[in-house]
Amino acid sequence: MPDRSVFLLLFIFLLVILPVPSEAVKDYLFKKCDQSGFCHRNRHFANEILEQGDSYQPRYSIDLATLQIDDQSGTVDGILLKQLNDGTYVDLSLKIAVITDHSLRLTVDEIDRDVRVGGNVTTPVNKVRYNEASTWAFDGKDPKQLKFTHELQSDSLILHYGDYNAQIQLYPFKISLSYKGAEQLIVNERSLLNVEHYRTKVSEDDANSNDVAPEESTFGSYSDSFKDSKGDTLPLGPESVALDFGFVGYNHVYGIPEHADSLSLKDTTDGEPYRLFNVDIFEYPVQDRYQMYGSIPFMVAVKPGSSAGIFWVNSADTYVDIKKNGEEDMVDERKIIIENSSRSSSSSVQTHWMSENGVLDVILMVKDTPAEISRAYGSLTGYVSLPNMFSIGYHQSRWNYNDEKDVLDVAGNFDSHMIPCDAIWLDIEYAEGKKYFTWNKDAFPNPERMEAKLNETGKKLVAIIDPHLKTGYSVSDGVVKERIAIRNADSKDAYKGHSWPGESVWIDTLNPRAQLFWNKQFANGSQLMGYSTNLHIWNDMNEPSIFNGPETSAPKDLLHYGNWEHRSVHNLFGLTYHEATYNSLIERNSHIRPFILTRSFFAGSQRTCAMWTGDNMARWEYLRESIRMCLTMNVAGFPFAGADVGGFFHNPDMELLVRWYQTGIWYPFFRAHSHIDSRRREPFLLDEPYQDYIKEALLLRYKLLPVLYTQFYKASQTGLPIMKPIFYDSPEDVGSYSIDDEFFIGDLLVRPVMEENQTRVSVYLPDEKRYYSFFNLSTSLQGKGEHDDVEAELDQIPLYLREGSILPTKQRYRRSTKLMTYDPYTLYVVIDSDGHAGGDLYIDDGESFDYRDNEDHLYLSLSVEKGKTISSKVIKGDSAKPFVASLSRTKVESIVLVGAKNVGSTVTVHQGGKSWEAEVLREAPGIVVIRNPKMSINSAWTVEI
Repeated sequence: MPDRSVFLLLFIFLLVILPVPSEAVKDYLFKKCDQSGFCHRNRHFANEILEQGDSYQPRYSIDLATLQIDDQSGTVDGILLKQLNDGTYVDLSLKIAVITDHSLRLTVDEIDRDVRVGGNVTTPVNKVRYNEASTWAFDGKDPKQLKFTHELQSDSLILHYGDYNAQIQLYPFKISLSYKGAEQLIVNERSLLNVEHYRTKVSEDDANSNDVAPEESTFGSYSDSFKDSKGDTLPLGPESVALDFGFVGYNHVYGIPEHADSLSLKDTTDGEPYRLFNVDIFEYPVQDRYQMYGSIPFMVAVKPGSSAGIFWVNSADTYVDIKKNGEEDMVDERKIIIENSSRSSSSSVQTHWMSENGVLDVILMVKDTPAEISRAYGSLTGYVSLPNMFSIGYHQSRWNYNDEKDVLDVAGNFDSHMIPCDAIWLDIEYAEGKKYFTWNKDAFPNPERMEAKLNETGKKLVAIIDPHLKTGYSVSDGVVKERIAIRNADSKDAYKGHSWPGESVWIDTLNPRAQLFWNKQFANGSQLMGYSTNLHIWNDMNEPSIFNGPETSAPKDLLHYGNWEHRSVHNLFGLTYHEATYNSLIERNSHIRPFILTRSFFAGSQRTCAMWTGDNMARWEYLRESIRMCLTMNVAGFPFAGADVGGFFHNPDMELLVRWYQTGIWYPFFRAHSHIDSRRREPFLLDEPYQDYIKEALLLRYKLLPVLYTQFYKASQTGLPIMKPIFYDSPEDVGSYSIDDEFFIGDLLVRPVMEENQTRVSVYLPDEKRYYSFFNLSTSLQGKGEHDDVEAELDQIPLYLREGSILPTKQRYRRSTKLMTYDPYTLYVVIDSDGHAGGDLYIDDGESFDYRDNEDHLYLSLSVEKGKTISSKVIKGDSAKPFVASLSRTKVESIVLVGAKNVGSTVTVHQGGKSWEAEVLREAPGIVVIRNPKMSINSAWTVEI
């Protein structure tokens, strides 16, 4: 979002409070672990326990007499005892369940907490622990519970299910999860479990209190000493939950976005933990563990033969410490991993998760591959929605396009320069006085006319709607009147803070009544939407960003629907906001797939929107970081990710801008965006040869849209990444585990150039297959699990097609994706040494829900068998459905064939009971082109070669 400097000029009275633009993040605005009460306490707790070593007597055990085991429903219930100083106990409810996809779920809560709190807390805050994070994160349903068998012994309980054993130690409480006979995950391995049970301030302050153990700290339990958070009332006192997990034999863990750091997460022993706390972080640094705009508390580990995942279902402020045992001393990582795999007594990566409050709810997953972990996680939280086709085209944005003429001139210049573009974006200045759901009528006198003009060439308009609503106009007045605003800690009045419009209120989208109000703002005939069908929405600032709030966000003691404190729901607020927008757009038009971009997100956000990495800078290190961040989002189940191409702040030079477009064409979400003070840099404004280089990159994106859309379809069905880290395709290759400068999209291996003055790059080839240059199929590299040095001049993109692949493309220039719908296909077919190749292609109308509601879509399997035939088989698709039937006019116009032997001057085509000949042209040794074979794409065909 925009630079704070403009706001400062408008609101001088906030000069002391607001950050001033500079070249570095204002770290004094954000808490470190030592300044955060619950993180400080839990790190202190961990250090005390680890220093005591074997002499420490753990405090948590399962009461054997309370265990209730139901093999058929797949559950274990009981009481987890927390021992106090005098030998008495606090009873905690314990539930263990085997759920969907053979995952293991552990839940711990305080019993009768609200009764014990009683009249000690007079504010209206909900007195039980927040237990609704899973309701928002899961895909609309409770996970299915699976049967198991069990063995109960005096000191342990063992659950058997499928290829899994979960050994639950009663004292000290510990869980060891094994898969196919090998130990994989250890829960509470280091006895760092900590549930801060309810206690009064009087009790905590009492030196003789049983409630505070010698190994515990009371720092920040009832007050917050951080400069901007001193007003936090902390009515319930200390209520954090923490637990440690050991990954046995694993040396790399990934995920827990959002951080501008490496793909393989770093050891945090000597520094800050990774923090999950959604904030508007101004000019964020790279290669750092700062909290950012979104949070997904999901971590994946990979080693040869297996992969593991942890889903920490908690929406409060969270820190994660990572300790890697011996990785830095590795000489031969392959050897270390093999040695670690045989160890069951200690883990190679140890993690410590700490959340400010809420129930302890964690899901453990172990599978053969990381792809199966992605599927298991998606089966709980939902897979990415299949997007509107325009949304994976190119988007042009800046803060701000000035008026209707400016918007239409930009769109027209893309067309006149023959550069494809699918959407023009409007930032906050389009609204009257930054009052959302209104139009500045001087600049945009007739929005529907403007949108209709854009729609003539298939272009869409995207407008921003943020959750802060300027006080004193109809929308904010309605939110206050309906009592659907986020409220002050006393629950009496709507909270008022400052954002772009000045004094604002925030709609509470956790409140079901807020949805009904939101629907009215997006309804047909409303001032914003009118009756147009090509306006889509950008939800920014939904962390929420509050300029005069602590850590540029909301005070934690504000209240939401249900009297839940904001501290309990902070990380999922952004999800509730963009989901409310999605629901409103569906209510308005249930036939068209909405497009929504969000800045803030949580587990489950992938179901309804895309995301981008926020306010980056026009610098090489941010270009480099964008790939790491997008790969991490793909690992974390949210593949519809991108970054501001060119950088939001500052002005890129031409080399950086070209390289950024050449990289950005691979982001699943592809948008150029820039700051209001930056120079205009639309591609058609650039001098040659740079305009041509960028145009060629954009044309490549559109050429490969059939590949990208097919990958989106597969992700929507399986949870697979769209930008796949190398280790997803080669999980047995440990050399790929640290690589985060290249990736696969389908069978295309991409190695962007992300360094200044770089004309050669190193490409890692993870397997023993041959890789062909996409731009010169006569050139190839032989994979062998090593790096190859390749040429990469400014007009070149290192891009390789793996042997054994069939790649569908569209070659015609069109002004937008909508105009490409019925364009013919060109297939690239690279036959492997055994005479085989395979691929797939998914097609639907690209904008409606008919693919889902009426099954009006087409999914094809493409294959080469024994080097003799190329075939297309319909896996899904009914030729009687309207759209699939209309594809009879869409042909295969050519097949580029690599590796075929003894091909004559013609080939025979078979389709629909008819046969005919097609001409063959020889392009180069080993490469032929089957010209105009004339097959319709919507039914099976075979080409004899």
